[in-house]
This record gives sequence, C-alpha cells and structure tokens, in this order.
Amino acid sequence: MSGESGEEGVMATDFFWSYTDEPHASRRRQILSKYPQIKELFGPDPWAFAKITLVVLLQLWTACSLNNAGWLKMLVVAYFFGSILNHNLFLAIHELSHNLAFSTPVYNRWLGIFANLPVGVPMSVTFQKYHLEHHRFQGVDGIDMDIPSSVETKVVRNIFAKSIWVLFQLFFYAFRPVFLNPKPPGLWEFTNLAIQLALDAALVYFYGWKSLAYLILSTFVGGGMHPMAGHFISEHYIFNPDQETYSYYGPLNLLTWSVGYHNEHHDFPRIPGHKLHKVKQIAPEFYENFSSYKSWSQVIYMYIMDRTVGPFSRMKRKATKYGTTKKEE
Repeated sequence: MSGESGEEGVMATDFFWSYTDEPHASRRRQILSKYPQIKELFGPDPWAFAKITLVVLLQLWTACSLNNAGWLKMLVVAYFFGSILNHNLFLAIHELSHNLAFSTPVYNRWLGIFANLPVGVPMSVTFQKYHLEHHRFQGVDGIDMDIPSSVETKVVRNIFAKSIWVLFQLFFYAFRPVFLNPKPPGLWEFTNLAIQLALDAALVYFYGWKSLAYLILSTFVGGGMHPMAGHFISEHYIFNPDQETYSYYGPLNLLTWSVGYHNEHHDFPRIPGHKLHKVKQIAPEFYENFSSYKSWSQVIYMYIMDRTVGPFSRMKRKATKYGTTKKEE
C-alpha cells in the first residue's frame, strides 16, 4: 500500500495505491468459516416493497400539494423533508441493485424503476451496472467509477473547491461514468427512461412545473450539502491510511436502509440493510478495531476543512491485474 501525502498540512498529490486485492472477499471467507450461521441472514427483505411504495406515494403526494407553493417554501420543504424521502429512495435503489427485495431479479428491476419515479431523472438501471462493478472491482483504476476523475483531482484542491464539489457531488457521480466508462444503453435503460419521462410529463400536465421542480430540487439538495449525503464521503474516503472502507453507526441508518454499515455491506452484499447490524453482533472482533463514524455531518465538515484530505484520498488498484473482462455479480 502506498500514498503520497506531501508535507504535513498539504493535500495529497496521488492516490493511495494498493497492491493487494480488495479486503472484503477474503474477510467474508474468514467470517463465514468462523460463523457459518451468518448465511441465514442472506435473502430479500420482505418489507421492501411496502416501504418503497409508502415513500414513493408520500413524495408524489407532496409534489402535487406544492404545485402552487412559493419557491422559498418549496426549498424549505425540499431540504428538510423531500430530500430525506428521495435519498431514502436512492438507497432503496441501491438495495434493489443487489436484488434484496425479491428472489427473482427482474422484479427487483421493476421495483427499482418504480422507486426511481420521485427522483425525477432515470438512474436505477444504470446505477446497478456501475454499482456492481464497484463491489467486484473496488478501487480498480478505470473500472470503479466511485473513484474521482483526474479532472476532479486537479480542480478540487482547496476548501472552497471542496465545498462546491460537495454541493454538486451528485452531478459528479452521475456524469463521471458517462465520460470515463460509458456503457451502451439497453432495453432496460430505455424502459427506465420512458416510464420516468411519462411520470414527469403527467406531473407537469396535471399539476404544473413546480411539482416536478420540487422532485428535482429534493434530489439535488439531498445529495449535496446535506447530512444524509455524508455517506458518499464516509464510505471510502481515506482518513486512516490503513483502512479503505468505513462504517457509520448513527441514527440516520434508520432512514437510509442501513447503508452506514458499509464494511458489513461490502463483506456481505447479499444481506439486506435491516439485518446488517447482526453481522457486527455475530462477528464483533472483525469490526471493532476499524475506525467508524457517528455523524455524517461531521464527515462532510472533516472532508472540507482538513487540508490534507481531497479527491486523492481514495484507494486505487492497477487495472492490468484484473484483465479486461468486467463481470457483474
């Protein structure tokens, strides 16, 4: 493992490079060897459909109710309420990308398209493709699109630039794969697009542009300078050079499908979020020595204010070791 951090107080000028495989597959084998009962946690969440449906209907109802609201009221509601619902749905889509609502994969894909509706822009199908590669090829140069691009590493070099990056980080996550690792769209992408555009058009036709604007605004503010968006940074940005994945054990897990249990999730992506805490309970010795967080807001503050932390604060691996075949789990 190597990384160049420069002088004390100076931002790193290169990624942390690892010359070993990502740590989760080997730890998974170790844990299962010692605690085979963890396999009993594998499988879908029987309440996923109901939880997603409730949030989708509540958010769409809110959007319709705000069709004549003033822009200030809409912004306040979007930040303190709509952002929570849309971020919840974004992480529901994350859950569905691992087929954790139904045993039949295609049902998860349809539910993902449904969960996508209040987000305002189609992303569920495309997200699954890139996210599964993030798991299988964590940190691999040119494959894992969770890693900041070279443009980001050159531009995001100070507190002001990091603040702007956090505010617009959803755009970086959305457009980074398009430019660095584009994938040809298929039938499912076009289906996702068509259904999303139909919902957006119906919303505008029956309730006006403000209803759609509220959904888009909820997505934007919920993925920017918002406590829930702290998980984007907390999961893999390196604050401890000996660790590349971090967990969060705080109350917002209740609203985010327990995505904060991120070491546990990468170790066992077949376990639904509401059971991930049981992994730590069953095998505490595998997690108790890791650095972890209790506040996502604090993580955002640390990222912005710590002059030694920036886009280079990520672990990378050489792509040549992994060949050119990109398989999805």
